[in-house]
Amino acid sequence: MASRGRAEIVAHFLTMHQRVVDELGRRIVGGAWGPGDPLPVEDVLAAEAGVSRGVLREAVKALVAKGMLRVRPRTGTRVLPPEHWNHLDRDVLRWKQAEDATALLHDTGELRRIVEPAAARLAADRAGPDDVRALYDALAAMEAAAAEPGRSGYVEADIAFHRALLDASGNRLLGSLGRAVDIALEHGFLVSTQTPGAVEASLPGHRAVVEAVEARDPSAAAAAVLAIVEAAEQEIAQSPALPGDAV
Repeated sequence: MASRGRAEIVAHFLTMHQRVVDELGRRIVGGAWGPGDPLPVEDVLAAEAGVSRGVLREAVKALVAKGMLRVRPRTGTRVLPPEHWNHLDRDVLRWKQAEDATALLHDTGELRRIVEPAAARLAADRAGPDDVRALYDALAAMEAAAAEPGRSGYVEADIAFHRALLDASGNRLLGSLGRAVDIALEHGFLVSTQTPGAVEASLPGHRAVVEAVEARDPSAAAAAVLAIVEAAEQEIAQSPALPGDAV
């Protein structure tokens, strides 16, 4: 019973901690406090959030680790400019998506143009049988989901495909990058697939990537994945899920 009680206390603390991290992070991204601005004093901020000072301090530490806050003995806790933030952090990505979805879509598109063709080239040189199988499996899942009336699971399968491509590059940093930007990719795919005909049009391009990787043709693999990224940008621009000036 005692161990259960301690577990419940820890779970409650973690829930409160994450809630305060989320609340402060959203406010910072939303501009409630600008770069260089101090946060309210600890007692005031803890009272506003309805938590103890201990919970607040741990939340501040989490935001310091994300590059959003700096704590100094004499100047207190101040907001850092966005260039200091860890923009690959999953929480930061969520907050940016909620605050300015258009900017996140633009940044994600640029990142994909830079990273994915290079990853495809490496994959065509380095991918082993298991890597190729993972790509075919993800493609099969995409095709199966596309055939369903509600297309349930299509976006997840699409994300799995692009993650498998980065993993197939053999570069561990690229693989980690793919997992880090899952939220940004999911957001982009959810928007782009709302454009009529987008899902059906994307499947041949994804198959072309796998076949080029399997054939060990780096140029064809890079060209195929770049075509997918460019098509996604056009689909986002036409998507009914966003206003007409989304990109």
